Amino acid sequence: MEDYKFFEGSTILITGGTGSFGKAVLERLLDFPFREIRVFSRDEKKQDDMRNMLRNKKVKFYIGDVRDKRSLDSVMPGIDYVFHAAALKQVPSCEFFPIQAVQTNILGADNVLESAIEHRIKKVIILSTDKAVYPINAMGLSKALMEKVMIARSRNLVNNSVTTMCGTRYGNVMASRGSVIPLFVKQIKEGKTITVTDPGMSRFMMTLKEAVDLVFFAFRKGSNGDIFVQKAPAAKISTLINALLELYNAKNKIVTIGARHGEKMYEVLVTREDMAKAKDLGNYYCIPADNRDLNYDLYFTLGKPSVSNLEDYHSDNTKQLNVEEMKKLLLEIPLIRHDILGEKIENYSDLTTLY
Repeated sequence: MEDYKFFEGSTILITGGTGSFGKAVLERLLDFPFREIRVFSRDEKKQDDMRNMLRNKKVKFYIGDVRDKRSLDSVMPGIDYVFHAAALKQVPSCEFFPIQAVQTNILGADNVLESAIEHRIKKVIILSTDKAVYPINAMGLSKALMEKVMIARSRNLVNNSVTTMCGTRYGNVMASRGSVIPLFVKQIKEGKTITVTDPGMSRFMMTLKEAVDLVFFAFRKGSNGDIFVQKAPAAKISTLINALLELYNAKNKIVTIGARHGEKMYEVLVTREDMAKAKDLGNYYCIPADNRDLNYDLYFTLGKPSVSNLEDYHSDNTKQLNVEEMKKLLLEIPLIRHDILGEKIENYSDLTTLY
């Protein structure tokens, strides 16, 4: 209940509110006494579907694009808190259209932060990804720069600013838009060959509920420039596929097709440089902002010897799930519970998670 009391009586903006995360956080807040939730996105069809499904007069819908600051300025007045979830997330798409990733993930995020500061928003949370750490693809590079923009903005806030901005960084959110799980499930149910890029790849495994929990934790605990990371288990892609095959009692053929553009063998959530300053908060790490100024002595003559003794926090050195553990985690996804256990799907966000 502590999470929800934080938002009691507040007006909340969700950019990218028709995406997987937006729907999940909206569903979590619906039964609690917020004043208003504003869903901001480009997709009028998804907005219309949500409006007709919810029929909640306290949920308002705004068509707009984070690339257009004027559309953000029109929705910001009266807002207390902002979840910034709007982004281009598909790795191959960003590889082929990197300037689009720049315009949405970097410049769009800066528009959100600038508008929030101007409208004296209390708190803004930006959502980032493990792909921002040691990035090798356009999506990760754009998210890494988004983090840097947030930290720079927080560092340069004037003394009379009331806005706090911080971020979250998480790995693979199971069955969210962009996750490989819906593809595997579809291939299994249709009896098709399962196409896997590399069975030896490892990925963090996090539920959509945990992603929302992480953001709520950041809202309660975050200071300017902080980035929060959940400690999450991981699994090889081969383990994920075997778990799904056992759950669906299937024997589909598996074909390795090779890595797609920009794919990593494993994902890093915290670099060893960040581990040197990270605060261990039990289930989470908090990475505080580097608030040094342009005094270059601090960069070139005053280093941190301890960094060389640390290790990145990545999907190959965290807890590795076996097939049985992976099956248990997969059964937390509502549509898989529906398929396997016959459970009724009731919530709007559950109904649309895989689509």
